[in-house]
Amino acid sequence: MADPLSDLWRVDTSDFQDSDSLQSILTSILRSVPDAMIVIDDSGVIMAFSLAAETLFGYKASDVVGKNINCLMTETDRVHHDQYIRNYLVTGERQIIGIGRIVEARLANGESIPVELKIGEAAIGDRKLFTGFIRDITERQANIHRISELQAEIGNFSRLSAVGTMASAMAHELNQPLTAVANYLEAARDMLDAPSADDLAMVQEALTAAAEQSIRAGQIVRRLRDYVSRGELDLRPVDLKAVIDDAVTIAKVGIDGPLARVVVRMEDPEVRVLADRLQLRQVFANLIRNAIEALSETETPQVWIHTRHVDGETAIQVRDNGPGLSEELIHSPFDAFQTTKANGMGLGLSICQTIIEAHGSTIEVSSQPGAGAAFTFTLRTAIEVTE
Repeated sequence: MADPLSDLWRVDTSDFQDSDSLQSILTSILRSVPDAMIVIDDSGVIMAFSLAAETLFGYKASDVVGKNINCLMTETDRVHHDQYIRNYLVTGERQIIGIGRIVEARLANGESIPVELKIGEAAIGDRKLFTGFIRDITERQANIHRISELQAEIGNFSRLSAVGTMASAMAHELNQPLTAVANYLEAARDMLDAPSADDLAMVQEALTAAAEQSIRAGQIVRRLRDYVSRGELDLRPVDLKAVIDDAVTIAKVGIDGPLARVVVRMEDPEVRVLADRLQLRQVFANLIRNAIEALSETETPQVWIHTRHVDGETAIQVRDNGPGLSEELIHSPFDAFQTTKANGMGLGLSICQTIIEAHGSTIEVSSQPGAGAAFTFTLRTAIEVTE
């Protein structure tokens, strides 16, 4: 029977006298390609397994060729993989092909490791073959995790320093008007012990002055709040997909246990929006991480990110299939210092709201118990200027 892999390779066979010569070339490639390389058919069955794949996974090619590729997957991806292939063959909608993704791979010894997966496809008659290139990124992820921890420590130190400075400034500025309020009210109380007509007039003046000083204190608080929430935006056209991809990677760092599958579906994968790249990435990272953490006890955890065009803007939704928002959060999810996490500060959603509002939009949430939560907002679509 003819080798089904031979049609994968765009080579001139006129210099080869027989199929054995071509087969030896293909075998050489499978032995020498530096990254793990696996070829499967459109039913998910492994057709070729490179030497680097043997080294990475701990299987011999003879152990896995002819088996379904899901034997190399963790439980989270295994239950969905064949359906993803069927969906792609029917709809043509790509999730990984030509894009790349970080996933978990299952080794022969039962351990799982993070890998970078890139997939290409080739048509052979009415069938399709898929070639996957897999690279172990355990060390890279460890470095990212360590860098993230260091950044968190630096950020925590800076935050505590800023909080201390703000508290000191607020105490200093509030001390005078609050002291004045207390003095005016004490004087009014004393004059009311045995009030005369003149005393009543002075009580009115003292209460009026106390009210004025309390308003001044409120203005100080608002000014400090505005100072904290105001930030200079570096608005420019940014690649929305690149921002989302970066945020997905950041959101997964440091999370123990199985990770939810994050599915990105964009009406236009090349859309650019007018935004501050760093702040927008923070919004996505916060929303995605919150969703992943909320799905820790969900049987098939998934997070969907949808984007579409709406009247010159790009509508974005981050949705999960988790338990939904708790009773504590459902009525005012964006209020600061509200959290159901043991170590949370309750600032994530408040920060998201501040950033989105600074971009001239609003963020809304919908949630039903047991049906997950969905956060929706819009951004201005960047208009490309052509010469």
